Amino acid sequence: MLRPTALLAAAAAIAFATTGQAADPLKIGFVYVSPIGSAGWTYQHDVARKHIEKVYGDKIKTSYVEKVPEGADAERVIRQLATSGHKLIFTTSFGYMDPTIKVAKRFPKVHFEHATGYKRSKNVATYIARFYEGRYLAGIVAGKMTKSNVAGYVAAFPIPEVVRGINAFVRGMRSVNPKATVRVIWVSSWYDPGKEREAAEALIGQGADVLMQHTDSTAVVQAAESKGVYAIGYHSDMSKFGPKAHLTASTHDWRGYYEARVKMALAGTWKSGAIWGGIKEGMVKMAPFNMAVTDDVKKAVSDATEAIRNGKLHPFAGPVKDQDGKVRIPAGKTMSDKDLSSMSWYVEGVDGKLPKK
Repeated sequence: MLRPTALLAAAAAIAFATTGQAADPLKIGFVYVSPIGSAGWTYQHDVARKHIEKVYGDKIKTSYVEKVPEGADAERVIRQLATSGHKLIFTTSFGYMDPTIKVAKRFPKVHFEHATGYKRSKNVATYIARFYEGRYLAGIVAGKMTKSNVAGYVAAFPIPEVVRGINAFVRGMRSVNPKATVRVIWVSSWYDPGKEREAAEALIGQGADVLMQHTDSTAVVQAAESKGVYAIGYHSDMSKFGPKAHLTASTHDWRGYYEARVKMALAGTWKSGAIWGGIKEGMVKMAPFNMAVTDDVKKAVSDATEAIRNGKLHPFAGPVKDQDGKVRIPAGKTMSDKDLSSMSWYVEGVDGKLPKK
């Protein structure tokens, strides 16, 4: 039995809990496909995670799981986060789409945010950046800086997101250098430094003097540095891994989006939806230029950036021809978001055939 003083203390504690005690922090989970490291896709998402920690302080508590393979392992990790009280979960790879949808059905009171996918539900939202805008700008740099008129592209999987990035890069190159071509090697992995480096070296052996990538590691930039050719980073600024090779990078900034979605979750106003933001929204940015990049190249990129921002330039404004010369988008028309989302063909200037998924 409690003594009177203990009863008073207990009553005071209960009163504080019901009136003055701060609410438990919102638990937010992140699922990463590759190691965080110090550059790349996952690194950029983790920069945004740390940003929301600074913005919201003790109102939230974040956790993450890195190096989670797409498939059954992803489903297990997502389910564990939901089971352990996480009320907002960011799943940050395309291959997490079906596992996210599956787990979300079992946890209707948990909010899920899936990066780069297209399947949604009442408690699953999707978000993606217009990566192709940065790819186009990177192509301008490559088209201006190449001497061999051949660029190499290390790519992960032949899904629409990756294909339209390759195509935008080619169109950017050929907007300033009609003779330019791009050769692609597929490595069937988002993150495999060994395969990425092998592919980069093979492309250099085929005459590429500027490399681009849609993979997560810094291996491509490092290969370019060691072989004395140029490279353009992806996801984040990779210049410290190739001080001479790295011309610039097409980078992604998730901080504003994550901050806004967390604010909604805290306020109880979170709703499912689909966001596709680009240069105008601040989700796609170019990294600082290498000293080797001349002023005329910088100006060309700056002008194109502003034109994209104000809607005067679209990387897939017609005429757009495929690699067989067939007009896919006529002059005066612009490729729709729907068609961009399902792009499964190469444009003029890509050397090689697109593999099956």
